[in-house]
Amino acid sequence: MKTIDKIVAITACPTGIAHTVMAAEALRKTAQVMGYQVKVETQGSDGVKTPLSDRDIAEADLVIIGADIHIDPSRFVGKPVYATSTSRVIRDTKGVIETAIQENYQDAELEDAGDVVPTPDGSPIPDVPDAVTTGPKRLVAITACPTGIAHTFMAAEALRKSAVELGHEMKVETQGSVGAKNQLTPEEIAQADAVVIAADTHVDLSRFNGKRLYQTSTKKALKDGKGVVQSALSLPAPVAGAAVGEGDYLQSVQQAKAEQSAKRSGPYKHLLTGVSYMLPVIVAGGLIIALSFVFGLEPQPGTIGDALMQIGGGAAFALIVPVLSGFIAFSIADRPGLAPGLIGGMLAANLGMGFLGGILSGFLAGYIALLVRDKVNLPQNFEGLKPVLVIPLLSTLAVGLLLVYVFGGPIRAIMEGLTAFLQGMGQTNAVLLGLLLGGMMAVDMGGPVNKAAYTFAVGLLASDVTAPMAAVMAAGMTPPLGMALATLLAKRQFTPDELQAGKVASVLGLSFITEGVIPFAAKDPIRVIPACIAGSALTGGLSMLFGCTLRAPHGGIFVLAIPNAVSRGGLYILAIAIGTVITAIVATQLKRFAPKAQV
Repeated sequence: MKTIDKIVAITACPTGIAHTVMAAEALRKTAQVMGYQVKVETQGSDGVKTPLSDRDIAEADLVIIGADIHIDPSRFVGKPVYATSTSRVIRDTKGVIETAIQENYQDAELEDAGDVVPTPDGSPIPDVPDAVTTGPKRLVAITACPTGIAHTFMAAEALRKSAVELGHEMKVETQGSVGAKNQLTPEEIAQADAVVIAADTHVDLSRFNGKRLYQTSTKKALKDGKGVVQSALSLPAPVAGAAVGEGDYLQSVQQAKAEQSAKRSGPYKHLLTGVSYMLPVIVAGGLIIALSFVFGLEPQPGTIGDALMQIGGGAAFALIVPVLSGFIAFSIADRPGLAPGLIGGMLAANLGMGFLGGILSGFLAGYIALLVRDKVNLPQNFEGLKPVLVIPLLSTLAVGLLLVYVFGGPIRAIMEGLTAFLQGMGQTNAVLLGLLLGGMMAVDMGGPVNKAAYTFAVGLLASDVTAPMAAVMAAGMTPPLGMALATLLAKRQFTPDELQAGKVASVLGLSFITEGVIPFAAKDPIRVIPACIAGSALTGGLSMLFGCTLRAPHGGIFVLAIPNAVSRGGLYILAIAIGTVITAIVATQLKRFAPKAQV
């Protein structure tokens, strides 16, 4: 067991006055009473006081950082570090010291016992020959902690230095309080031999599929950076091609969807991020509104129908535009964009700008927050104010004033005109719109054209225009259903794997997963895609002709089980069935001119 004798500490707060000094004094007095030698450096508005020397740090058994702003971590690499806030140091000084020592004691026990660091699935890392990790390697890493200040940056520095000392290259992305810095590119991830995630909070791992992935805590990265790097490189290499087995149709669909997601970039990616976060809100709100109609179209106050309408229409639908705006901004600027995006979206909704206003406010908030984050420089001691004060204040003010005085009136006029046109359009225009939206759903099966049609229909739900949503979902179900039917009508024109895949495609089609047809289209695009477009366009046009409406943006055929979610359900099913048959007939007829599949 390691004995703790000497402690060094740093205290710092954004203003550098009250909390900084109070936390320092509390640490000095409490540590001395507990029998420890302690030296405390304060970083305030008037500079650094009682600075720690290199000798002080070298002789220290423990480092305590009580700070509400970013502290340079490079001095403490290799030392056990415990970070917390100044307010906690002031309120519970003895508890902070005891916790810091206890964590260090536990780490020491693990090391004495021959600590075996588990892999992400819980199994120990297998011993591998030294040759596996010899020679320079490329690694990428992400560090993140709940506050995004001290541990995040200290762990990043520790990992970088450890990798260099071992002869390897490493790039580290920090996910801190001002968003992601030093972001990893797809090319860097593709070239990496291993990935290290040193985080005490959630980190999205979807970017690292097919890579050696080692997960640990920021504390472990700080204390044993070299061990973390070596453990990551010691993981077994992923088996090439294991992700998609031959004939495994579901995995082929998932791979195709992942490849489409990876190709998204720029404004298109940001828009779809906002839409993806908005969808659950619309689904919940739309279906609850539909359920409220069971109790009458105009429920009396105090009834269960009125309560459901308040939940779905008053609460959920009120959040549609703010959530869309907030997460578009989040995709652009990370966490700093979220507050101005949400506030801008709420303002856009209040100004009657609809989903177009939400999209505009999201992009404005994201890029303005990004500009403030990168261009507004503060003294190091005040950097902690940026994510909690400077960025939200300046970007929210800018977005709000632009919406009120510049964009509010024109966008509201456009939305009112569009809504009036869609609600009052004649039968011919309705059918033409349905043909257009339906055809777009089948052009690229989940690609940009498909998403443009889907986003248009989803956005109109917030304005209570529900017919385009019905046309879009019906048209999106038709391609996989049509190809599934084609495998039954003309078995000789399909391989055994395709015949089996047709069964899976039918389930995906019923669930409104248009991407279920992608493996068919990838093998024979010249015949499959025109057949899908023909069937989907017809389905969309028929849905609009029949006057079908839909209040839920997803769910496929299963939303029919919810009362009032779909109007004219029988005709809606008929539209889907006719499009499915047309897709199957066109596909089989076109395939007659193709070489016969070898059975």
